[in-house]
Amino acid sequence: MPDAPSVDLVTSELHGSLEDPALTSMNLLNEVTSRFPRALSFAPGRPIERFFDLESVHSRLRTFSRHLAQEQGLSEEEVCRTLCQYGRTKGIVHELIAQNLARDSGIDADPEAVVVTVGCQEAMFLVLRALRADERDVLLSVSPMYVGLTGAARLVDLPVLPVASGPTGIDLGDLAAQIRTAREQGLRPRACYVMPDFANPSGLSLDLARRRELLALAEQENILLLEDNPYGLFHGSEGTPPTLKALDTDRRVVYLGSFAKTVLPGARVGYVVADQRVAAADGEVGLFADQLSKIKSMVTVNTSPIAQAVVGGALLEHDFSLEQANTRERGIYRGSLNRLLTGLHSRFGECPGISWNAPTGGFFVCVTVPFTVDDALLEHSAREHGVLWTPMSHFYSGAGGTNALRLSVSSLTAEAIDEGLDRLTRLFAEQQADILGSSGES
Repeated sequence: MPDAPSVDLVTSELHGSLEDPALTSMNLLNEVTSRFPRALSFAPGRPIERFFDLESVHSRLRTFSRHLAQEQGLSEEEVCRTLCQYGRTKGIVHELIAQNLARDSGIDADPEAVVVTVGCQEAMFLVLRALRADERDVLLSVSPMYVGLTGAARLVDLPVLPVASGPTGIDLGDLAAQIRTAREQGLRPRACYVMPDFANPSGLSLDLARRRELLALAEQENILLLEDNPYGLFHGSEGTPPTLKALDTDRRVVYLGSFAKTVLPGARVGYVVADQRVAAADGEVGLFADQLSKIKSMVTVNTSPIAQAVVGGALLEHDFSLEQANTRERGIYRGSLNRLLTGLHSRFGECPGISWNAPTGGFFVCVTVPFTVDDALLEHSAREHGVLWTPMSHFYSGAGGTNALRLSVSSLTAEAIDEGLDRLTRLFAEQQADILGSSGES
């Protein structure tokens, strides 16, 4: 037998998060995808790729450069320095983002309350790092929850308490009960993370009444709401209710945003609007954004100015409206979602034990089945049936989701959706036959 490989480190002596399922689930999906490249994939929530265009990257960079010269009066040397040198930690497109938020989301954001980040994931990390003061602090999140949130929380040693979603997107009674129980245990609930529009992974949305009730509860319980909104622009023809931040009159909402789905994922530009007032030890009062900027300066220093310029150019070229800029993409996503829902109904509408939700926008649909859904079944599905999806168990901090899977339609053509559903049909039929066989039924 070959000798066991020598090791220099062991995970038991590294940060505990490195063996946490939240940090390994994405690697698992990537690994399975790479081993079965021909499998049709309902797994990733990636934006559509057919409209990627390198020339538009250069065009937007030129547009933003002209903006710096003509609107801000910078010299050619100053424009070059702004784009090529280390930059302002809080970002250089903060004013344009504020105009975009006013135009598309009805959010009146102070540009100085905006911190431009390396994707929304960094924004999430900065907020959680700031809120985690000591071992008493905990975060709440609607469950099932985005793995990026649970992973970031684990990295900063911030426990996440699950809150039931229920049919309306969040069970406010359970949220209040979780806060009360945590406080009785000597813990300090700091915030509740929520994705009000077409949530990842559930696809659920909060209606206007529920949003107002959630804001009122946050005020009553003195917690923050962390609103993440990557999918709000990809709605049906009826649109969406106002964001929590647009309804926020008491600075209860920290708003997390991303340009990955609406401009360019490769730019890796996100942001956080943190207008909460923070009193320092010396009595000075500033913005929460300024505190987040301090953390960012020790993590990424600043977000790539060139990447920001590409996003800034897109905002300028579309008069600050990404709602308008994504009309074509929104139509495609809507058509793909409708095709998926129609296809599920035609194939499984009469099948006992198989059900699904019907979001009116976004990328995701959850399917419940009468058999166990786990990573082993995912690999079997890829190898034997050529179709990938995401086990819903990846989105629960404890038990849950063991009989459900998430399907994403964002990166598949109509033909691929149909073929993928046909492959799922064969997988489901095989699994149901195994259940009947093991139970002795004929």
